[in-house]
Amino acid sequence: MEKQPPTATTVRVRIALDVICVHSYLGYTRFTRAADRLRAEGHPVQVEFLPFELAPGAGTEGQPLLPVLERVFGPQAVRQTLQFAEQAGADGLELRYEHAVATGTFEAHLLIARAARQGRAEQMVERLFRAHFTDGLHIGDRATLARLAEEAGVTADDSGSGPAAPATAGETERLQAELDRVRGLGVSGVPVFFIDGLRPLTGSQPEATLLAALREAVSSASET
Repeated sequence: MEKQPPTATTVRVRIALDVICVHSYLGYTRFTRAADRLRAEGHPVQVEFLPFELAPGAGTEGQPLLPVLERVFGPQAVRQTLQFAEQAGADGLELRYEHAVATGTFEAHLLIARAARQGRAEQMVERLFRAHFTDGLHIGDRATLARLAEEAGVTADDSGSGPAAPATAGETERLQAELDRVRGLGVSGVPVFFIDGLRPLTGSQPEATLLAALREAVSSASET
């Protein structure tokens, strides 16, 4: 393991997001770039993900996303979505909404929690975002989740159960309690970035803003 400099300060960040939320994807992409820059300056960044469902209780049957958006929100929502996809290209994101699948994300959040126990949460979150927005994969489908888990390096747990195995009653209860707790924090939209000692940042903040906040957290920690 690479030795950290004596003045290294670990910054802890909690990020509330949903992997079918495009603003979460854009915000997380910018955050990872900011975090990598801080890490390059010698300061570790520890990331914890807080689950949030854009559509609580939604099924995982899987339907083409654009027709669902039009049916629920009207044609204007589809036009705005496609316009945003063009704008996101400036951040290097390829959003292929014509292939995207509408689905609930409870199972995806369960997989993120399992990945976190193996130290693979960041890789898992990025892969789920890309699967949904770029690859047109159905991230509510258990077989798809199992394949994505393998790609992200998430393995079977101690019991031998696969990373996308059906949730146990205990896991379901814990995840639902965490979803409720996050909403209880006042989170009503995502992403939200909770950075050590700072006021939460909401929305897909610019990379420069996120980097400045991470550096402020380092400075604040150094003064205490």
